[in-house]
Amino acid sequence: MKYETNKVSDIQIAYIGGGSRGWAWTFMTDLSMDDSMSGTIRLYDIDPAASKNNEIIGNHLSDRTDTIGKWNYITCDSLKDALTGCDFAVISILPGTFDEMESDVHLPERLGIYQSVGDTAGPGGMIRALRTIPMFVTIAEAVKEYAPDSWVINYTNPMTLCVKTLYHVFPQIKAFGCCHEVFGTQKVLKGICEETFGLEAVDRRDIHVNVLGINHFTWFDQASYKGFDLFPVYRDYIDAHYEEGYHEPDKNWANSTFECAHRVKFDLFRRYGLIAAAGDRHLAEFMPGTDYLKDPETVTSWKFGLTTVDWRKNDLKKRLAKSSRLAAGEEEIELKPSGEEGILLIKSLCGLERTISNVNIPNSYLQITNLPADAVVETNAVFSRDSIKPVIAGTIPENVLELIKPHTDNHERILKAALSCDRTLVCDAFLNDPLVKGRVSDDEVKSLVDDMIENTMTYLPEGWK
Repeated sequence: MKYETNKVSDIQIAYIGGGSRGWAWTFMTDLSMDDSMSGTIRLYDIDPAASKNNEIIGNHLSDRTDTIGKWNYITCDSLKDALTGCDFAVISILPGTFDEMESDVHLPERLGIYQSVGDTAGPGGMIRALRTIPMFVTIAEAVKEYAPDSWVINYTNPMTLCVKTLYHVFPQIKAFGCCHEVFGTQKVLKGICEETFGLEAVDRRDIHVNVLGINHFTWFDQASYKGFDLFPVYRDYIDAHYEEGYHEPDKNWANSTFECAHRVKFDLFRRYGLIAAAGDRHLAEFMPGTDYLKDPETVTSWKFGLTTVDWRKNDLKKRLAKSSRLAAGEEEIELKPSGEEGILLIKSLCGLERTISNVNIPNSYLQITNLPADAVVETNAVFSRDSIKPVIAGTIPENVLELIKPHTDNHERILKAALSCDRTLVCDAFLNDPLVKGRVSDDEVKSLVDDMIENTMTYLPEGWK
C-alpha cells in the first residue's frame, strides 16, 4: 500500500467468491463511491466465468465518469495467485448450491421442524456448516501460506463457525466476520426515535448500543440517542404497538421474503428485558421450535416469513440475467450507498478512519465475560490503523445466557464433527438444538441426519462415506 494525505493507493484485495452475483456488486459499488482508496481487486472463484463477468463489470464501473473510486479488477486462477501479497482478503462464498440448501431448509419439515432461513442455526445451519468448514480449512491454510499478515473479512454463513474454523486452523490469523443485522435493529430504534420525539433524519450511527451475543442472535443491553435512554422509549412503543409491530417506511413484511414486523423482537424484550438485535427470521431459529416456528400459521401470526429455497432459486435466475446485462453493457449499476460498513472498516484498518462497529471474533479478551474464551462472539470493537481492539461488552444476563449456551455448545460439536466426519456428534448437536429438542425421537433424528448428509455428500470429505 502507498500512503499520501488522506488517501491510500495500491491496495491489494483478494475477493474469494469473486463470481458473486450480488454481494460483490455491493462491494464494488461502495468502493466506486469513495476516492480515498484505490488498488487492485483480485477475483477468485471456483466458477472462473462468473469471476470474469465481475472483472468486466468492475472495470466498467471504474471507467465510468460518475465514479470516483478507481480500482483495477483482475481474475485469478488460484487461491495462491489471489492471496500472495494481498493486504485484505474478503470471503463471500456460497457453500454448495441451492439444491443442497433445499435439503437443509426443507427436509426437516417432514418432522414438523420449520426454518425461516436455514443458514446459521437449526438442522439446516449445521449441515451447511459441515460442507462449509472444509472449504474454510482450505482457505485458512492458503492464507497462512500466502498472506499470513493480511486482514481477512468474512461474509459467509454460518458466520460463527466460518470464523471459528479460520482461527482453529491458523490461530494467528487476523480474521473477523461482518454482519449487518445489528444495523437493522439500530434502524428500528432510529424510526421509533423519530416517531416518538418528532425528529427527522436521525443517523443510524447515532444510536449508540452495547452489542453482546453470537451472530444472528445478538442483543443490546444498552441503547441511547444523544443522551436519551432508549430502553424506556422502546418499552413504551412495544406496549402501544405489540400486536401490529413496527413497520419501516416503504416496507411491508407481507410483500417480501426478508422483511418482518419485528414482533419477535418485541416479544423477546418483554420476556428477557434486552433488545434482540437481529432480524426476526434469524432470531426465531435460535429459540425453541414451539415458540415462533411451530408451523407456518404460527410464523404468519408473528408477521415474518419462511424464506423458501424455491424463492432463492428464482432470485438467482434474475441475478444471473442481470449479470449478463451488466457485463454486456446493457444495464448500469446504480450508484447508491449500501449502508454496509465493510469499506469503512477497510479504511479504518488503513488508518484513514477510526470506527466502532460490531464484529465477530473469538472471545479471547473475554469481551463477554461469561462465555468461553474460544467461543466466537459478536460485540463492538474499535477499528483503527492495522488494529482491532474488542470493546468489553460485559456479562450476558443468565436468562439470555441459557438461550445462547446450547448454540455455543453446538458450535464446538459441529466443528469437531466436520473435522472428524463424526455422525454421532451431528446427531447430538441436532438433539441439543432448541428447534429440535424434545420434539422428535432419537431414531427420527438419526434418520434425518443420515438423509441430510447424503443430500450434501457431493461437498463433503471422503470420510463421511
